[in-house]
Amino acid sequence: MPTAPPTNRALLAVAVTLLLWASAFVGIRHLGRVFTPGALSLGRLLVGSFALGALLLRQERARLDRGQVARLVAIGVLWFGVYNVALNAGERRLDAGTASLLVQVSPVLVAVLAAVFLGERAGRWLVIGLVLAFAGVAVIAVAAQGQAHRDPVGVGLCLVAAAAYAVSLVLQKPLVARLSAVQVTWTACSIGAVACLPFAPQLVTGWSHATAGERLTLGYLGAFPTAVAFTTYAYAQRHMSTARLSISTYLVPGLTVVLSALLLAETPAPVSYVGGALALTGVWLSRRRPVVSTHVAEPAAAR
Repeated sequence: MPTAPPTNRALLAVAVTLLLWASAFVGIRHLGRVFTPGALSLGRLLVGSFALGALLLRQERARLDRGQVARLVAIGVLWFGVYNVALNAGERRLDAGTASLLVQVSPVLVAVLAAVFLGERAGRWLVIGLVLAFAGVAVIAVAAQGQAHRDPVGVGLCLVAAAAYAVSLVLQKPLVARLSAVQVTWTACSIGAVACLPFAPQLVTGWSHATAGERLTLGYLGAFPTAVAFTTYAYAQRHMSTARLSISTYLVPGLTVVLSALLLAETPAPVSYVGGALALTGVWLSRRRPVVSTHVAEPAAAR
């Protein structure tokens, strides 16, 4: 499935998504001592669903067929439900930077799934960039885990989140080609909120014990990393190949590390900067396109 070069708006949408998602890892880590993983997920999704619903009222909504409904239900349960709960639980055991690094297994899964189910070609530069960026992430992950207590359960939870993200991103590609990013995101977010309703009592309890700042942080997570970032990511996916878009998330760990150092006093090991350089180089290489020759061979009779 060929995809045209991304527009400036699509690239801006990616940049907004990455920055907001990086801040989400820090916010989740901060609220983990107040809200349970399920309660934090439900709170984010309720705020996100309300914000997107208000925006969607001003837009024309397309009618959904059965296939689209099935995909949206799967995305809502997996990406907005399982992903959030698993990541929140993982960040109770791991620092924000390490959690964001582990989730970066997902672009590898996305590239494979996109090639199999979406027919997207894995070009030479995409493969080289993917391998190099993943190597950089691996270096950072080893360095980060070497500084802290290794928690296999936390690692496993983050890998579950990565798998849920990868499957959902591939399921979403056909939807964003026909539906608006706001409609796709609001529907999936609302389905995820319904799936997390069993955690409502825990949300009420956490809210009653939270400070004003913590409540504002929960609102921020719902309005920006959820409502805004998931929508801008869906918009970008409409204009970029799924594999090429997913590899851009390798920039999230670097942003997360910086924010964690500033807001949570978590600093990476020096070797992490080497891994960061590898990841950035991989992202740059993945965006290169093969040179297409403009030379036209002469007919045999003219030679």
